[in-house]
Amino acid sequence: MSTGTDITTWFEGRWHKGDVPVMRAADHGAWLGSSVFDGARMFSGRAPDLLAHCERVNRSAHALMITATMAPEEMVEIIREGLKHYGPDDAVYIRPMYWGIHGDLTAIVPSRDETGFAICLEQIPMAPADASTTLGRTRFRRPVLEDNVVDAKAGCLYPNNARMLTEVRARGFGNALVADAMGNVAESATANVFMVRDGEVLTPIANGTFLSGITRARHIANLAQDGTQVREKVLTFADFEAADEVFLTGNMSKVTPVTAFEDRQYQIGPVTRRLREMYWDWAASETL
Repeated sequence: MSTGTDITTWFEGRWHKGDVPVMRAADHGAWLGSSVFDGARMFSGRAPDLLAHCERVNRSAHALMITATMAPEEMVEIIREGLKHYGPDDAVYIRPMYWGIHGDLTAIVPSRDETGFAICLEQIPMAPADASTTLGRTRFRRPVLEDNVVDAKAGCLYPNNARMLTEVRARGFGNALVADAMGNVAESATANVFMVRDGEVLTPIANGTFLSGITRARHIANLAQDGTQVREKVLTFADFEAADEVFLTGNMSKVTPVTAFEDRQYQIGPVTRRLREMYWDWAASETL
């Protein structure tokens, strides 16, 4: 089932209108989970960091031991062509993806000889400027490289995120603040997390248990250019309870202010507001 509307799909060398079938029942990705994807966004006629997202999906394919068959630059050109199906005011989610087709004699290891590839464009509105969320604790944690493919944006990782969200939503929260294997804060169930305390911007150090996001890196660069250095460090749940501001960053919504963590309440503060303003100013300077 799709998330958005007005879907366009690139498969087997051309664009198709609609949510067309791309995977077969016996494909390795269908029954053994060898699928990776990435997500970029078009809004206001711009697609910020599109090349970086196409580069990362190839790195994810390598991490999941399947062969990346498309050059990132080739993906970008195909996506630009597909985006012509949409208007300048449409907000579109851009998802290139690979999956394994064949397995080895055990069936477990995906064959590198043939890889499925598609691009899905879905019209999904950007979050309203005043959108925010709340965070709750979850007993589920981020895995480590020794037991999962945390160095890939892999479909097989997302059932764990779904468990996190289902658990906290049952208690009335919008998202989960998630621990790593050591019990320190890693990210939320859907996005990277930052906090502000006494004017200092902090974010969990990228320790290999979560993807250090493309949008995360963009915000860090924008803040640095604006004269604010972000410090990456080990952060505990107690640190977030003592924060002045908390916000999430990810491709889908770019910046999402957090107004509560469990019983702790936050105001949407000046750093969060400034960060959103800087991102939209930077995005407006990018070309499609």
